[in-house]
Amino acid sequence: MTPRFAPVFLALALVLPAQTAKEWQSTFPVDKKNLGIKGDNPYFPLTPGYKLFYRHEKNTETITVLAETKVIDGVECRVVEDREDKSGRLFERTLDYFAIDSASNDVYYMGEDVTVFKNGKESGHEGAWLSGVKGARFGMMLPANPKVGQRFYQEWAPGVGMDRIEVKSVGEKIVTPAGTFENAVLVEETSALEKGLKDLKWYVRGVGTVRDEEMLLVSYGTK
Repeated sequence: MTPRFAPVFLALALVLPAQTAKEWQSTFPVDKKNLGIKGDNPYFPLTPGYKLFYRHEKNTETITVLAETKVIDGVECRVVEDREDKSGRLFERTLDYFAIDSASNDVYYMGEDVTVFKNGKESGHEGAWLSGVKGARFGMMLPANPKVGQRFYQEWAPGVGMDRIEVKSVGEKIVTPAGTFENAVLVEETSALEKGLKDLKWYVRGVGTVRDEEMLLVSYGTK
């Protein structure tokens, strides 16, 4: 998700309708001047201060949209903190970097800085990558108007992260501690690096991710 980028475009695309059933879109027709922190994807809020909190048994996850930005691959990106706690102890803290196409409101994933913890101490940074570094390039996190059958890479970092998703449904009903949601978008996440890996996620307009496998949304909003 390849040759060096042309001046006008960050990447040249394979258009989804032209793809065969086995293909995954890995490059995207994005005009560089439109990528940044301006825009609004209804399924993927990136307003500073917005927070989502999830729980499954003794494990929790907190996602917070920070006021910070970071320039990656020549693009100003919004920084989002993803904190995972297992049995009350910090397990992983990730800073994810996203850019919005102001023309389409599609959200692109530009990279991540990962810190893994063991017994309260840093133990590694597995999975970290940045677009434009060591052959990695950005992927699409989520389109503003998801359609059933869309298949695309969210990240293209050979040997590090090759996550991809397929939109399975746009009319799901999902029940969580935060409420009951209608017309949720269901996506199936797999990886080109890990055979057999499969993760289901549900997105809702105006909210974001409401369920990630067994992790259910407990609360959301601006802090």
